[in-house]
Amino acid sequence: MAVVAGWAGALGVLAAVTSGAVAAPGVQAAPAAVGMPAGADGVAGSGSGAPVGRGAEAVGFAVVAEVDATIGQEMRYATAENFTGAVVDGYDEPACLLARPAAEALRRAQREVLRRGYSLLVYDCYRPQRAVDRFVRWARDGADQRTKAEFYPEVAKDRLIPEGYIAEKSGHSRGSTVDVTLTRLGRGPLDMGTPFDFFDPLAHTDSPRVTGPARENRDLLRRVLGRQGFVNLPQEWWHFTYRPEAFPDAYFDFPVSVASVHL
Repeated sequence: MAVVAGWAGALGVLAAVTSGAVAAPGVQAAPAAVGMPAGADGVAGSGSGAPVGRGAEAVGFAVVAEVDATIGQEMRYATAENFTGAVVDGYDEPACLLARPAAEALRRAQREVLRRGYSLLVYDCYRPQRAVDRFVRWARDGADQRTKAEFYPEVAKDRLIPEGYIAEKSGHSRGSTVDVTLTRLGRGPLDMGTPFDFFDPLAHTDSPRVTGPARENRDLLRRVLGRQGFVNLPQEWWHFTYRPEAFPDAYFDFPVSVASVHL
């Protein structure tokens, strides 16, 4: 079930933004990652950085609901409503956490879509390494086919890792990647051609099989987020990474909880 943060609040902010009473916040400098090597990384699932232990916790991260309470949240991996069929390891709370610069950029994107009568709705944000490890174990368990019809009807489960749908590393664990869609205020998510986490070429952002309103909605989401520095992963219409990343070589493993940020 979606937990869409404050439709009334979002409508109130829309009125304020339209009147010019709310200004977009300034861009904050990316925090330095102590003890982490400099460098760039590729798309989600790549890179050679090792997970950072609990000693680092979530310094430089923000709770998105505290940055902008109007951004909708439906944190799927904190519930059983996901392709594993169970709450995923490391999701102690249904909270969206992001590196501070990514959270501020998401707020700016929200201001733009509110003016259009829409809202952002996030499905996943920071993802601990232990959750990624759980995905890999699930993908290798050929006996568990409970969610096939919903999430991967045309792809054999033993092909999910080789074909790149599941990876041993995820950009989400670096804190600047978000899975997100658009909703019309008070009316639910827009048609994007596939559901979130649909393992199929149809979910590729530029799939030629997606036309009409779904194509327009995908393009709108990409344009709005692109203007704020988010780069789309071509294989997933919902997957965007804010660049430059605050922690380009880190794969964190602290749990998803507000307490992780406020220690």
